[in-house]
Amino acid sequence: MGHLLMIESWVGSMSRLLPRAIGEAGHRFTFLTRDLHHYLRAAPPSAPHPLLAAGNVLTADTNDLAALAAYAERLHEVLRFDGVISSCDYYLPAVAHVARRLGLPGAAPEAVTAACRKDATRRALAEAGVPGPAHAVCRDWPETAAAAARLGYPLVIKPVDLCAGMYVREVDGERALAEAYKALGDFPVNARGQRRDPAVLLEALLVGPEFSVETVSHDGACHVVGVTDKSVGGAPAFIETGHMFPAALEPADARRVADTAVAALRALGLDQVVAHTEIKLTADGPRVIEVNPRPAGNRITELVRHVTGVDLPAAAVDVALGRRPDLAPRDTGVHSAAIGFLLPEQAGELAGFEGVEAAVAAPGLRELDLAGPGRAVRPAASNNDYLGHALVTAEETGVARGRAEAVLAGLRPRYAVDGAA
Repeated sequence: MGHLLMIESWVGSMSRLLPRAIGEAGHRFTFLTRDLHHYLRAAPPSAPHPLLAAGNVLTADTNDLAALAAYAERLHEVLRFDGVISSCDYYLPAVAHVARRLGLPGAAPEAVTAACRKDATRRALAEAGVPGPAHAVCRDWPETAAAAARLGYPLVIKPVDLCAGMYVREVDGERALAEAYKALGDFPVNARGQRRDPAVLLEALLVGPEFSVETVSHDGACHVVGVTDKSVGGAPAFIETGHMFPAALEPADARRVADTAVAALRALGLDQVVAHTEIKLTADGPRVIEVNPRPAGNRITELVRHVTGVDLPAAAVDVALGRRPDLAPRDTGVHSAAIGFLLPEQAGELAGFEGVEAAVAAPGLRELDLAGPGRAVRPAASNNDYLGHALVTAEETGVARGRAEAVLAGLRPRYAVDGAA
């Protein structure tokens, strides 16, 4: 039985999937956080809190890498860890550094840090010849405006160190660019209390369908588990509105997308990691959007598990412990799985939903998760603003997306009178 040190976590689905994978494998974990209330505020009302599965819950300044590593070393002397893990992007570099400090398995800290920084990723991929969009990294507004004029509109402006699509915007001219730049500048500290880098990344807009490649790298080999297709909406923002696994792609295109993701991982030097690499399939071929050195969020790992039987959170646990993950596919009887997300289109106080009974009876429905009454909502600006999701499966390939979209189409949010349209 292994003992994992978990340094922070997301409060979404992976906050439950990762502890579940640890427990089902017979392992245990100690949870370390700087702010326990961050997780208590997000406690699911209808299920036990995932931190109840922790053997220990401890508090330390996880934003101070030197202090964190020294504290983890002292803990290790008493608790004896076998691996270090997290599902939160903002702490993945810290996990890699702590694992190295303790002499435990893990990816190279330099590689993880580069993958978690969009500007560093672009540099590494460009140097290795891995295709991506034309881009520029800018430190201030004059440099940003000049780079935009040189690259030409339309463009995408991105923070270099945020995730979940936060503040990523398509801009079609200098006025829209200035507004997006100011909005990003007005968000100097992320949700975990970490001061942000003010640099911005400008990229030429990539046109084409979007996919993600789910991989597991260990002992120098990269195993492609599969390719997921993605739907994106919310323009000028880029909000993920749904996913289907496996992607509805011709085999040759699936190979090209997967090969590009593997090349990106190798360019960054990533090994001993479960990764989620996002790709656009443009008219000129696959182009890398970003590389995430952790399992996919938005319950994509559950789509993969339903279809293939491969448990990516469990693979992440195995890799963190230095063990060979079980990646053998199984016949689950399911050949298509999809998830669709419900986005708020107005601000107000949520009163409930119409159409729930029909949704629950929909064919292939595996999960229906909806926000509760009383929640204050606003028009969606990122992947953090969902009202809920529907996850469905099908025995036929490529069918699940349509089923998920049909479930969502029948759900109608109701708002309190003062927030009604």
